[in-house]
Amino acid sequence: MTKKSLFLVGFVSVCTLALAGTKSYAVVFYHPEAVGAQQLAPGEYKLKVENGTATFTDVHTKKSVSAPVKVETANRKFAATAVESVADGKTDRVSAIQLGGSTTKVEFSAAAATHGSM
Repeated sequence: MTKKSLFLVGFVSVCTLALAGTKSYAVVFYHPEAVGAQQLAPGEYKLKVENGTATFTDVHTKKSVSAPVKVETANRKFAATAVESVADGKTDRVSAIQLGGSTTKVEFSAAAATHGSM
């Protein structure tokens, strides 16, 4: 292979990675959780965060729920994905999620939960 061919292969590989999309994170809920104005059943979800929106997709049913989020950047990477929730009556409400292996923390607005709709 010539240098030109190697450069072309490298360029195409980088472009393919860039188009691969947003990274997803595994999240497991052991009991019902409220996210925004939506209720999530216990189970495994794939979480993607893009353009100020968090999308939870149930790995078994493939149904998705989206909620607006505020994205924050921490000073160091989080070792594991961790869900922060608060009691809201008989249901727990997700307030934030730290995304493992990244410096990203997503926060869910209490105002969006009571006033927003998806």
